Amino acid sequence: MWELGLLQYSSIMNINRDPMFLLSLLLFFSISSTSNAKIIPRFLSKSNLPSTDSLSVALKQNNPKYSYETKYFTQNLDHFNFNPQSYQNFSKGDIEWFAKNTGFMFEVAPKFKALLVFIEHRYYGKSIPFCGDKEVASSNTSTLGYLTSTQALADYATLIIDLKKNLTAEDSPVVVIGGSYGGMLAAWFRLKYPHVAIGALASSAPILNFENITSPYSFSNIISQDFKSESANCYEVIKGSWKQIQNKAGQPGGLEELRKSFKICKNYINANALEGWLQTAFVYTSMTDYPTPSNFLAPLPAYPIKQMCKAIDEGRERNDTFAGLYGAANIYYNYSGSATCFNLSDKSDPHGLAGWTWQACTEMVMPTDGNNEHSIFPPSKWNVMDRFTFCKALFDVQPRPNWISTEYGGHDIKRVLKRFGSNMIFFNGLRDPWSGGGVLKNISESIIALVAEHGAHHVDLRFSTKDDPKWLTEIRRKEIEIIQLWLHQYYNDLHL
Repeated sequence: MWELGLLQYSSIMNINRDPMFLLSLLLFFSISSTSNAKIIPRFLSKSNLPSTDSLSVALKQNNPKYSYETKYFTQNLDHFNFNPQSYQNFSKGDIEWFAKNTGFMFEVAPKFKALLVFIEHRYYGKSIPFCGDKEVASSNTSTLGYLTSTQALADYATLIIDLKKNLTAEDSPVVVIGGSYGGMLAAWFRLKYPHVAIGALASSAPILNFENITSPYSFSNIISQDFKSESANCYEVIKGSWKQIQNKAGQPGGLEELRKSFKICKNYINANALEGWLQTAFVYTSMTDYPTPSNFLAPLPAYPIKQMCKAIDEGRERNDTFAGLYGAANIYYNYSGSATCFNLSDKSDPHGLAGWTWQACTEMVMPTDGNNEHSIFPPSKWNVMDRFTFCKALFDVQPRPNWISTEYGGHDIKRVLKRFGSNMIFFNGLRDPWSGGGVLKNISESIIALVAEHGAHHVDLRFSTKDDPKWLTEIRRKEIEIIQLWLHQYYNDLHL
C-alpha cells in the first residue's frame, strides 16, 4: 500500500444533502524539442521558479478564502494483481504548482457548493512508491512498471469512492477536470468509470495524438503558424536561424561568439544544445501564449509570442539576427530579469516530472517530432523506430505505440463515442500545438467541443482576470452551463 497525496479545498467543506465533488487531474506535458529526444523533459533552472511556499501565498492572494488542507490516502500499488508482494508504502506529494494554475475550479466551486480535491498522479512530485525512495522506484522496469495511466485512473476511482463513503456523501455527483495529460485522464476516467464521475471537462487533451490518427507534423506546424501569424519576418528569421547557428559554430571562435551573443554560462556550449534551448523556448511559449501575464512554466507577459517576434524583428532591423533571437529567448527564460547567464547543461527537474520519459517509452507514444518544409524547426521525419532505439537504450523496454488507442480508443472517435460516451467537454485553443490531437468537433449532444481560435494550453482553467478577452469569458460561461445541465439531469434521475 502507499499514501496518495491530495490537496483538499476547505473553505466550503460543509457537506449537505446535495454536495458536489470537483476533481482535478491537471498534469502538464513536458518535452524537449530535439528530434529524437523530444520525450525528454526540459525544465527551467530552479532559480527561475517560485518556491512551493510562494505558490501557496500566491494562491491565497488571488482570493483569501482559497485555503486548503493536505490529506493522505493509503493506496494499492497494483490494482490489477492480487499478489501480496505488490503492496508497498509511500509518501505524500506536493501539488500546489498545479492547484495554483487551476483557478477556474476555485472560482466555480462556490456556485456548485463543491468540495475540491486535487489528486496527485503516482510517481510524480513526491508521491513515489517504495517508501518514497525515488532511486528504488525508478531503478528498473519492474518497479517503474506500476507507472501507467490505467493504474493512475484506478487510484482516482478508489480514492473517490472511499472519500464519498467517509463523508457520507455516496449520492454526491463527481465531475473530473483536467488539463493537458490530466485532461486526457479526465476524458478516459469518464469512459472507464462512468459510475464514479457524472462528467468530465478535458482541457487541451490530445487524446487523438497517437500513431495513425494525428499527423506527426501537426505539432510543429501549429507552432510555426503561431509565429507566422504575428510576423512573417519573425517566422522567416527563426526558420533560417538554425543554419546560421551551425555555420557560426563551425567557424574558428564561433562557439565563443555564440556564447556571448546568447549569454550562455561558461561551463558548457554546443551548437545542438543551443538550438535545443531556443526550440524549447519557442515550443513552450507557443503552448502558453496566454492573453494575460502568467507564471505557469515561467514568468511571461501577455501574448508572449507577440513580444518574442517584436524582439526578433528589432534584431532584423539592426542586422543582428542573434541579438533578436536572444531577445526572444530572454522573454521566456528571463522575463523577470534575474538571470545573468543561461546554463545549457541544466537538467534539473523542480516539479518532479521526469516520470513522463518512462510513460513516453511505454504507452504514451505521441508522434510530435515531424518537421516539414513549413516548420520553423529543422526538417525531420517522425520514425517510431527512433523511439524504440532510444527507449531500448534508456530503459531496455519496447514502446507500445498502439496501446493507448487499444485501451481507450481514438480511431473513428465520433462514430464510437456518439453511441457509447456522454457528458464530456473538450476545450482546445488553436494556438496550442497539442490542439492538433484534440477533439475539435462535437461528437454528440452531450460530448461537446469548445474551440477558441486564439486560445492556448488549458487557458480556460486559469484564474479569471479583469483583462480576459470576451471569448475566454464566454468559453468559461459555456463550460459552467454544461456542467449545470449535467447536475440537473443527475438529480432528476436520482429522485425518480
